[in-house]
Amino acid sequence: MTATTKTATSKPAPPAQAVAADAHWSAKMARLRDRQLAETVFAICDDPDVRTRYQRAQRTLDLAQSYAKEHPDEPDAAVDATRAAVELDEAKTAYDQIAIPLTFRALPRRAYEELLKAHLPSDTESDEGREWDEAFPAELIAAASVDGMTATEAQELLDTWSLSEANAMFNAAFNIQHTTRADLGKG
Repeated sequence: MTATTKTATSKPAPPAQAVAADAHWSAKMARLRDRQLAETVFAICDDPDVRTRYQRAQRTLDLAQSYAKEHPDEPDAAVDATRAAVELDEAKTAYDQIAIPLTFRALPRRAYEELLKAHLPSDTESDEGREWDEAFPAELIAAASVDGMTATEAQELLDTWSLSEANAMFNAAFNIQHTTRADLGKG
């Protein structure tokens, strides 16, 4: 299942009241219609040394940049931050060569609601506290997959990976459905 990222193709005229309140309403509405759905990348890296090096390099750069910002008069701080950036680039290159990235995209609201409705738990599953049926995790992973993973392939991975890794993949596909990029302004 491919998720579309555009809304309606026809563009109704904005309400006169909205235009009066905001002369740029048409442009604002066009930007709202053209937004892309949120995406996340779930990466699997089977080499613990490469993964650890990359994670440490990220932390080292964060610390070095923070220290350099707090101590602008200390010349070694800037040098250390530069060195840390080079190490992170090298570690990321090694990580990218071995990691397997899976990209998941949020589904349009109605598509996600239909998927949930199609996978309601049975009475027994509901009594066990489940929110959906057994097929939902694989179906959601397939629906959210930008890479084209099928539900059969997703179920294979869910069945053969460790519980922790299977849950992590499902959580990546599930959590992107609940990610918001909106901020409530101060009134």
